[in-house]
Amino acid sequence: MVEGLGRIQVGLTSRERLPSERGSLARHLLLLPSLLWFVAFFLVPLVLVAVHSLGQVSLVTFQMRFGWTLQNYRDIGDPLYLHTLVRSLVLAVSTTLLCALIGFPLAYFASRQPERWQRLLLLLVIVPFWTSFVVRTYSLVYLLQNGGPIDAFARRLGLVSKHLDFLYTPGSIGVGMVYSYLPLMILPIYVALDRVGRSVLEAASDMGASSASTFRRVVLPLAMPGLVAGATIVGISATGEYVIPEILGGGKTLMLGNIVADQFLNVGNYPFGSAIAMALLGVLAIALVGAGRARRSGEATA
Repeated sequence: MVEGLGRIQVGLTSRERLPSERGSLARHLLLLPSLLWFVAFFLVPLVLVAVHSLGQVSLVTFQMRFGWTLQNYRDIGDPLYLHTLVRSLVLAVSTTLLCALIGFPLAYFASRQPERWQRLLLLLVIVPFWTSFVVRTYSLVYLLQNGGPIDAFARRLGLVSKHLDFLYTPGSIGVGMVYSYLPLMILPIYVALDRVGRSVLEAASDMGASSASTFRRVVLPLAMPGLVAGATIVGISATGEYVIPEILGGGKTLMLGNIVADQFLNVGNYPFGSAIAMALLGVLAIALVGAGRARRSGEATA
């Protein structure tokens, strides 16, 4: 009798497990297309770039030789490429900081508005993305060029006696990147701040905290995950930027993205271009690790 009941129970348990196993198999099958896409269009190209970075090419015959040399990485230490790397990092960090300084107040202001006004403000933030990235960048050429609206306004106010001569400088590239990437900073911060209820701020005020103390000890820690996410998106995008330096830099101020494209498309030195790309990837990986730690720290504080 007991053995019969035990067999029935085992049979029921096996039948109960079957739908669960089928559900698990279905979830894995749903993951398969994304996994294949990741392997085919990210992992395989990344491996090819890494392999090419260890090879050599004859600039006369353009024949590849895989001697597994690190000379391409040593060539990055040339002052020309090293200065470009430093310039790219400085512009990327400056862009990220400016986007954070401008975007945080805007995101905070939007998150404190009634729901109807929040939608309108978010729409205004997103509207620039409806226009082509290249068109938006070329529009800045008109605004920043000598004789353009900004130059004419500065001369009318007597801020400059001649022209600004601002276009085709690192400053114009920085302005272009801040303008292009600012929405990518505002949106993650807004999402984080929108979760901070008014009751939290009112509780801090009731406990005698000043506005500055409430911001420093309540608002900023709770917004840190969004701030870190925005800084990561903006920083990575700005470091490898190609279009903005090409248009607003006029070919005079290069970033690593321009040099990599030039090595592949014009010079034909695939190994050196691959080495620069892998070095840039290493720098970004270190930045991502640091951003991940900062985000976990912010979430723990919150």
